[in-house]
Amino acid sequence: MSKKPPPKQFVKTPINGTKFTLLISSAKGGVGKSTVAVNLAFAFKNLGLKIGILDADVYGPSLPKLMNIIEKPETEGGKAIVPVEKYNSQCMSMGFLVDEQTPMIWRGPMVISAIKTMTQKVLWKERDIIIIDMPPGTGDTQLTFAQEVKVDGAIIVSTPQDLALLDVKRGIQMFEKTGVKILGLIDNMSFFKGDDGKEYKIFGEGGVEKTAKEFNKVFLGHLPLHQDLRNSADIGNPLTNSQPDHEVSKLFIDIAKKIKQSFL
Repeated sequence: MSKKPPPKQFVKTPINGTKFTLLISSAKGGVGKSTVAVNLAFAFKNLGLKIGILDADVYGPSLPKLMNIIEKPETEGGKAIVPVEKYNSQCMSMGFLVDEQTPMIWRGPMVISAIKTMTQKVLWKERDIIIIDMPPGTGDTQLTFAQEVKVDGAIIVSTPQDLALLDVKRGIQMFEKTGVKILGLIDNMSFFKGDDGKEYKIFGEGGVEKTAKEFNKVFLGHLPLHQDLRNSADIGNPLTNSQPDHEVSKLFIDIAKKIKQSFL
């Protein structure tokens, strides 16, 4: 009886100029992952870390809006790209390179090429941590990061709704099969606090915690639906940057502290 061949070993390239690479993922669209990613980045900044933010969603980049960045990045030597600096962070997105309303009608190989450019040809400088805002799904972008980029960990973001958690569970298993360590799960849009002071669980309750327990992962905390969080996203200044003492910002900072303990 013949033996199975050993699993293929991938050569993983670190992102130069950074110490720690963290993926923010969900596998499901519409759960507020991009807003969580940028606010979590500035939560780390509040903890004294130098941050970079990479928007890996080629088809639907959010970083230009979330950070109110309209300028295009400069190049150095005609080859390397200099990340755009804003609020003492370094940022990169395909959205910086194309018009806001231009659709990215690309096949998989072009997406992979774009990801390699943003991870290998961007001049990140002296970053303690780079936050990667991942697109929905479990496709080419996710596999490129899992197989070719040295990733230190992933955070899974979801609402507690069963429909969202179906895709989240697929995402968890994808990372496990590709050897990416999952550092924890975040319950986003967990509740809405009304004027009466009561918390309304409009997307259900307990689903993310239950999923974390099912897969033996760390549950990192709850984040609410909050108008100030939405307003800060619309004006392009993350709440954890503009109002670090806000009640929601404090929740992000508490989560960042838990994550930081896993790598520092």
